[in-house]
Parts: sequence; C-alpha cells; structure tokens
Amino acid sequence: MKSSKHYMEEANAAVPRLSAKEAVSKHGTAGAVFVDVRDSAAIDKTGTIAGALRIPRGMMEFTADTETDFHNAALQKDADIYLVCGAGGQAALAGKTLKEMGYQTVTNIGGFGDWKQAGGPTED
Repeated sequence: MKSSKHYMEEANAAVPRLSAKEAVSKHGTAGAVFVDVRDSAAIDKTGTIAGALRIPRGMMEFTADTETDFHNAALQKDADIYLVCGAGGQAALAGKTLKEMGYQTVTNIGGFGDWKQAGGPTED
C-alpha cells in the first residue's frame, strides 16, 4: 500500500525543481506558462504570480485534458509549464500528473512565499 510519502517521492523524482530565483528569470519568456495550483481561498489571502493560471490541484486532470469541457487552452503539451503552490508538494503532484498526461516540460518552482521573497512579480 502506498503512503503520502511514497507519492511525494515519486512526484519529486518525476518533476524537476527550480529555485524561485531561477524561476523569476523565466517569467515572461516566450512559451512559459505559470500555474498556481492552490485553492482560491489561499490565493485570495496571498495573491499569486502575475499572469499565472489559477488551476486548483483537484482540477488539473480536467483542465489539462483537451477532451473535457474544462480544458484550458493555455495548457499546451509543448509549453514550458511552471507550477507553484504553498510549499511545493501540490506542485510536484500536479506536475507528475501533467507529465503522465504527455506534457513535456513541467517544472516545480515550490512555494509562493519563496517566489515573493525572490522578488517575483505578483498580483491579487
């Protein structure tokens, strides 16, 4: 039987991690799509990355699937996708899901607090 620790180990092995400082340098580059996978209540409290898609972890499979009515056209399999959450765990799990769905370049950039501390642009 799998534990949460096992799921996290698999996700962290499958999805590369980039420091917030390095991620800030990728913001605004061609083909870069930033996604905040926290729920709306968390985003309402802290804000998010400027221009980031807001896709809760629980909806990722639906918004990433071109065959559903929930698909978000900004999610393209050849885009450079950067995922953020509260601390990095949800981003890793969402990233593993995207990789399993055929998304090619998916990166976990950790927690939103790290993004803010690194001077990354934000919005409410």
